[in-house]
Amino acid sequence: MSLPLIDIIAGARPNFMKIAPILHALLNRAPGTARLRHRLVHTGQHYDARMSGEFFTQLNIPTPDVNLEVGSGTQAEQTAAIMTRYERLLLQEPSVLCVVVGDVTSTMACAIAAQKLCIPVAHVEGGIRSGDWTMPEEINRMVTDAITNHFFTTSTKANDNLRRQGVDEGRIFFVGNTMIDTLLANLPRLRPPPFWSEQGLEPGGYLLLTLHRPANVDAEQSLAALLAAIGEGARGLPVIFPVHPRTSRTLQGLAGLPGNLRLVEPQPYLEFNYLACHAKAVITDSGGITEETTVMGVPCMTLRNTTERPETVTVGTNALLGTDPKALPPALERLFAGAWKQGGIPELWDGHTGERIVGILERLYGASDGCVCVRPMA
Repeated sequence: MSLPLIDIIAGARPNFMKIAPILHALLNRAPGTARLRHRLVHTGQHYDARMSGEFFTQLNIPTPDVNLEVGSGTQAEQTAAIMTRYERLLLQEPSVLCVVVGDVTSTMACAIAAQKLCIPVAHVEGGIRSGDWTMPEEINRMVTDAITNHFFTTSTKANDNLRRQGVDEGRIFFVGNTMIDTLLANLPRLRPPPFWSEQGLEPGGYLLLTLHRPANVDAEQSLAALLAAIGEGARGLPVIFPVHPRTSRTLQGLAGLPGNLRLVEPQPYLEFNYLACHAKAVITDSGGITEETTVMGVPCMTLRNTTERPETVTVGTNALLGTDPKALPPALERLFAGAWKQGGIPELWDGHTGERIVGILERLYGASDGCVCVRPMA
């Protein structure tokens, strides 16, 4: 009898860092001890090589078993295409479990398609909430968690969110953060981008900036005000700005950008985290980057009004500034005065989350003594 098959879903850049430790834990088991087999399903939500292919190569992720190749489109169009194509795959060869990670469109769409076919869902990074319903990711999280059977959580705050939602304690597994597994495994491999020497960059001698949230980048006036405040507050230091495609469209209409703002292409994983690790500070509206800077001990300023990762603020090096450019000068003053908080590392962010997840999956769904043991749907 063949081993039970589980699906592991990836679709967008944030997913790739989160699935890598799970895949490595599955692939690195001692010969003859496997109790599960897996199928890596790439939805194709991110289809550009820089957003997808390079991450698979750099993080040593095996070639996907299936690529649904959904490509571009509105969120509704992508959701429909992912559900249709994943459903077709499941009808051809069903799995015993669908493992989704994070909060992108692929996560929600595959969870829905699986549950419609009575296939249980496990959500890695379940339970996190920003409370901001204007964020597509928040809707994805809420829909996914509403139909999830097993929750693998990154923090005690996420556990509390799920309990308030009425989730039974036996379905919540506090395992840590797979993003941090990937970071810790790759710290020795980080490498400078090609422009490091050309730009004359030195450790601690620049700021790193990322912006892609609609509230920050869709309106020219708002984006120009933020960039002006950052450029002025940087005290002449270069501000390295890997430009997201969404942000690039708005930048095309701006003139008179700060002279110390250095626009570069989106960076692969190893190069981007080299920049983050050696920056004097990171300014961002991303959630995942705040986790990485917390572990690297790098000051981080988040240009958002809410965060689904509060532990990066309460424990780590992150400060939630909001979207008003007036919040930047005092924060940068603290930075340059050497008064930024030191921060610590949240519980279980230790590099072993992938192993813990696989151990639980094998216990719940793995074959034992020739029998397939599957937990009933909750």
